Amino acid sequence: MLALVENHSLPRTAAFFDLDKTVIAKSSTLTFSKSFYQGGLINRRAVLRTAYAQFVFLAGGADHDQIERMREYLSALCKGWNVQQVKEIVAETLHDLIDPIIYDEAASLIEEHHTAGRDVVIVSTSGAEVVEPIGELLGADRVVATRMVVGPDGCFTGDVEYYAYGPTKAEAVKELAASEGYDLARCYAYSDSATDVPMLESVGHPFAVNPDRALRREAAIRDWPVLVFNRPVRLKQRLPALSMPPRPALVAAAAVGAAAATAGLVWYASRRRAATAS
Repeated sequence: MLALVENHSLPRTAAFFDLDKTVIAKSSTLTFSKSFYQGGLINRRAVLRTAYAQFVFLAGGADHDQIERMREYLSALCKGWNVQQVKEIVAETLHDLIDPIIYDEAASLIEEHHTAGRDVVIVSTSGAEVVEPIGELLGADRVVATRMVVGPDGCFTGDVEYYAYGPTKAEAVKELAASEGYDLARCYAYSDSATDVPMLESVGHPFAVNPDRALRREAAIRDWPVLVFNRPVRLKQRLPALSMPPRPALVAAAAVGAAAATAGLVWYASRRRAATAS
């Protein structure tokens, strides 16, 4: 169970969240493929290919090599896209596409961390043009995301300026800790993927959320808590006491306690199952 109130005489702390399949139920980038098609950025064949990639991603079958191929494909696909047009498409369709797939459990944890005085940081391999608006929707304090090179014409060149993936995520977390004064030993991190083990092991409180098989094995070896999120819900449909509060307003203590208890029960149940299996 998380501490409800941060002791402000101690160094600052933060909670670092992976985005896809950790906070939202799908791939954030691939979710916008239909909108990009309607906006004239991609053709029908690309829509079908991204739909298949989404299926593989959701089935938990995307390993490191597949993710790398997906990155190369998406980088080439977005070459020539006007950045402003991409931002406008994301802004117009954000609530329709992303709001319904936010995990209720993740939203509750974000609220709980804010209530305890911790910063919330989204750390995602998806592009900044997609992740930053989602971070704002979630009430995150900061966002770390992949950045593509933008040419003088305001379009993507197809090259990657910064790739937020694997060890790079851990480096970003450590750099933020240095610049913001976070005590990483007292920070939290959440992810579904074994590729984020470097980020998870950089904090004192790592959690595996809906873990893939490799991360589930790693969590068992390291005795990391495993959380199961399975309730996507629109933010506005959540209980009023659990809706996203304007920071740094506090939600009711009872609501926070309920969120913490839920996370604790899921953790306890997963540990019991692991113990029984062993």
